[in-house]
This record gives sequence, C-alpha cells and structure tokens, in this order.
Amino acid sequence: MDITWVTDRVAVGGGIWVSEKMAELVRQGVTHVIDMQIEFDDTALGREAGVAVLWNPTDDDFKPKPYELLERGVKFALAAFEYNDAKVFIHCAAGVHRAPMMALAVMRATGWELEDAMELIQGRRYVVDFADVYVQSVERFVKTWEKKLVEKNPHPIAKKRR
Repeated sequence: MDITWVTDRVAVGGGIWVSEKMAELVRQGVTHVIDMQIEFDDTALGREAGVAVLWNPTDDDFKPKPYELLERGVKFALAAFEYNDAKVFIHCAAGVHRAPMMALAVMRATGWELEDAMELIQGRRYVVDFADVYVQSVERFVKTWEKKLVEKNPHPIAKKRR
C-alpha cells in the first residue's frame, strides 16, 4: 500500500483501487479517507471495510482549485479528528500533487504554518511536488477560512500547532 504517515493522524499516498488495499489501511488504523482522485471513487470499498470516505474528485490540471473543494476535505478531516482514534488517509492516484495539496490545507486549517507543513509533508514523502498554483490555492483557502472563523467567533482562541 502506497501510504506515508505525515503525522500520527494524517497520511498521504496513492490510489487504493481494490478491497485488499483498503483492508491494509484498516490494519494501519485508518478510519477516514479523503479520495482526491477523479479517476476512481473509493466509496464502495470504504463501505465494505467500514471506513468513511469523502470522494472529492479533483483534476490534476495545474489550475487554481476552488475554496469549496478544499473546504469539503478540511471539514471532513476536522469532523474525523473529533474522534480520538481517527486517522485520515488523503490520497490521489500517485500521491504527488492533489493529496499533498489537501493534506497541506488540512494542516494549515489546524494551525500549522505554511513552511512547516510543507517541509514536514515533503520530508516524509519525497515524491511530493507542491505545484505553486496548488499552494496558492491552499493559501487563498486559508485566508477565507480564517476570515469565516473570526466572523463566527470574534474572540478566537489562539491557534495551537498540532
């Protein structure tokens, strides 16, 4: 199984494709999957294995990604993290562009600084290629995300790095 643990709760990798690989993820403690590939929907494999799957199909076209795409993945991950034992596997076909972009969005939304998150992801998964347009998409997302959080709660608690 093509999986790289970035933190103790977030992993990045390539396609699952078959039930045997989904079963391997379960053995590694994965409870939630964010499927960024447009090529294949893992929902049925997840249902069979008892894993929650968000199919968030994304074209790897090196074009800016919309806020809503990143928001869906971040909200799914944050909901998973409400459970102490939850572990999230974020993947695309090869784990080079789309999955790292989403992992970066999740980490930024949980308080990580951009450079620290990118360094950790790339340091653990050497094949990651952070396309500038995807990093810019994440940063645009984070600005809007943080603005919405402040609007909901004008007295936010200081961010913690996880």
